[in-house]
Amino acid sequence: MSSETLFSSLQSAEDWPCWAKPIQKVEWTSPQPFGIGTTRTVFMSGGMTGYEEFIAWERGREMAFCFTHCSKPNVDSFAERYEITPLAEDRCRLVWTMAMKPKGVSLVIMPVVSPLLRIGVKSMLRSLKRMLEKRAR
Repeated sequence: MSSETLFSSLQSAEDWPCWAKPIQKVEWTSPQPFGIGTTRTVFMSGGMTGYEEFIAWERGREMAFCFTHCSKPNVDSFAERYEITPLAEDRCRLVWTMAMKPKGVSLVIMPVVSPLLRIGVKSMLRSLKRMLEKRAR
């Protein structure tokens, strides 16, 4: 898939729940065109809601956000970065970086849960790839 196709999917509120199973719904809370400073709200399983602000945005190349607020008390800070490198007209590489500063109970269980989170992220990336490849057929 092209870097533009991948970026468009990452921008799509409708696509996220299809491949990132913990996400139930995404709502953009800023008007288009999106860019640095854009906000959105992400509703996740377990009743967690993340309020995000984008801190990097380069169409087809990169987007990154951080939580400005979280509805659950177990997250002190959270951020994600998606770096897309075009490899050919129909190929690209995605590097997904996730950082979290847990607090409370999450601080205690994070060393145990971290390996499971890595497995979950790999599974979500496979789901994203399958969804976009199926769409391209």
